Amino acid sequence: MTVTEETTETEAGTARVTWHSARDARLVLALGHGAGGGIEARDLRALAAALPAHGVSVALVEQPWRVAGKKLAPAPKTLDAGWRGVWPALAAPGPPVIAGGRSAGARVACRTAAELGARAVLALAFPLHPPGRPEKSRADELLGAGVPTLVVQGGNDPFGRPAEFPEGPHDLVEVACGDHGFAVPKRAPAGQDEALALLTDAVLEWTGSLA
Repeated sequence: MTVTEETTETEAGTARVTWHSARDARLVLALGHGAGGGIEARDLRALAAALPAHGVSVALVEQPWRVAGKKLAPAPKTLDAGWRGVWPALAAPGPPVIAGGRSAGARVACRTAAELGARAVLALAFPLHPPGRPEKSRADELLGAGVPTLVVQGGNDPFGRPAEFPEGPHDLVEVACGDHGFAVPKRAPAGQDEALALLTDAVLEWTGSLA
């Protein structure tokens, strides 16, 4: 695996891509971050460390607002514009690109997958609704992705527990006891390392089915 960085100009500003490149990659997994953090999130880092050895390059995408040092994420349409602007760089290496991300990044991936020609969508900690507001559902974004979709969701995610997700054209894997950041309490039957291993193993198996 080799790690490189590049910047790309978009309508929303300058974005940055950190590549964790596989040798002879068969797929690219592009991962956007959430509205409350960046590419240092534990799930994004775990996938970037694990997948290249299995022929999947991982591109961690920092939206322009994060690159500019801002603390608040912009409106969804601006996030989508930033993602669209990065897409040519993600597709340039040649292999099919899986659009993915955590939380707000997962919403962006779902909203834009079909128009950008994504091979599939990986939705990590999809924010099905604001905490305590199940009536404010964002299920239409997930259900409208239009490509094969895998959701990986914490069992205790206040933005939507696995049982709350509607039936639809997607697969769902639960990280037991995980919160919105896939952190598990110390009293959980499986520890933090095991929780992340479950996540990466599920994504590895799924990407294998796409090749």
